[in-house]
Amino acid sequence: MLNRKARFGLLDIIVIIAVGAFAVYIFYRLKVNLKYTWNWSSVLQYIVKRNSETGRWQTNYLLHGLITTLKLSIWATVLAVIIGIIMGLFRTSKSLFLRMVGRTYVELIRNLPPLVLIFIFYFFVSDQLMLMLGVDDFVRSRAPEVQKVLVFFFDSVPLFTQFISGVLTIAIFEGAYITEIVRAGIESIERGQKEASYALGLSWFDQMRFVVMPQALKRILPPLAGQFISTIKDSSIVAAISIQELTFQGMQLATSTHYTFEVWILITIMYLVMTLVLSIGVNKLELRMQVSD
Repeated sequence: MLNRKARFGLLDIIVIIAVGAFAVYIFYRLKVNLKYTWNWSSVLQYIVKRNSETGRWQTNYLLHGLITTLKLSIWATVLAVIIGIIMGLFRTSKSLFLRMVGRTYVELIRNLPPLVLIFIFYFFVSDQLMLMLGVDDFVRSRAPEVQKVLVFFFDSVPLFTQFISGVLTIAIFEGAYITEIVRAGIESIERGQKEASYALGLSWFDQMRFVVMPQALKRILPPLAGQFISTIKDSSIVAAISIQELTFQGMQLATSTHYTFEVWILITIMYLVMTLVLSIGVNKLELRMQVSD
């Protein structure tokens, strides 16, 4: 059944007026009590700037941080979905060993703060594993053209290992929650459908591919969308290991320029735009799936 079109009512108008009044009050208190002088023109130049030599516009600190945040979120989301699907299948497996592996992973990761995980993975992955595998030397020894490709898809060469550590940390952390979403989706499918597909001679893989997962996907899409949005927001924790994403750039600018409110308001808007675009996209996809029913 399709969702009914939302109507704009009196309560919506009251809420908008209340939020607007609160925002005006906050700006007034900043102006009167703190005697804060707003300087948006000086802050906006940190989004894009004109190159004095070429005369072309190029990304500056905040936009560079936004791009790094997007790359972090995309890679972490892809890896988290892969981990979540595999561990979700483990959690619903008939094998006791696989179920214990999946549950141990979920319980361990969900009960640790992400900031602790980022330091564990940074000092282990960057200082030990990456050094043992020679990843840093491999990246530095590549041709300039290859390094440009790596910078485009990942991060600058000096921060490559930190970037990988950040992606792994966010993916493993978010993957634990996606695991439970996938598990709940698989278990929500009626047992009779699984038995019917088994009676038709379908293998376990074909049951999952043709019967269980297509139906489970429609049910888990809304919570998955919320988890994807959380991935974007949780990417800010990698600022602790000096990855130059949006939050890190904001902290550096707020400290050096003292335009604290302008910088953090801009960063808030940037995060809001990213999450809203993702939310709208998932809602459109969900409506298309409802139409197909």
